[in-house]
Amino acid sequence: MKLPVSPRAGLALIGLACAASVVAASVGQHRFGMQPCPWCILQRILFIMIALLGLLGSVLDVRALRIGTAVLMVPTALAGTAAALYQNLVASKLPSCDLTLADKIISGLGLDAWQPELFEVRASCADAAVKLFGVPFELWSLLLFVAVGAGAALLARAAWQAR
Repeated sequence: MKLPVSPRAGLALIGLACAASVVAASVGQHRFGMQPCPWCILQRILFIMIALLGLLGSVLDVRALRIGTAVLMVPTALAGTAAALYQNLVASKLPSCDLTLADKIISGLGLDAWQPELFEVRASCADAAVKLFGVPFELWSLLLFVAVGAGAALLARAAWQAR
């Protein structure tokens, strides 16, 4: 199957889209008061991981490593999809999301202490429930995770077949 972009360009585009989503979330937080909950922060972390994989894959000259970065994006995007779904279906309806899996991961990584303006939890899941154009913010995140996972799978397949 022939893709409209090269695997290198596709990885760069995926990486840029994920980085842009983190920038948008940060702007929403710092300019518009959309304070993040633990599940929001976990999704930021996953988007940053995918962005780094995209950047790495786009600069690598070794085909196998480029395929590897695309393959690693898929389970990361699946984890993001699960986090966004959980946030929408469960966490946003709870009065508190303290000590949830997301909260434990963030605390365990120590990112909230290292870079609090980006990774510090500042709201409960119920308080962080915000809509953008009438759609919950986490569903926009979910759509991007699904698109990233599908795109990364297609890129990995195309790169594998281009021998």
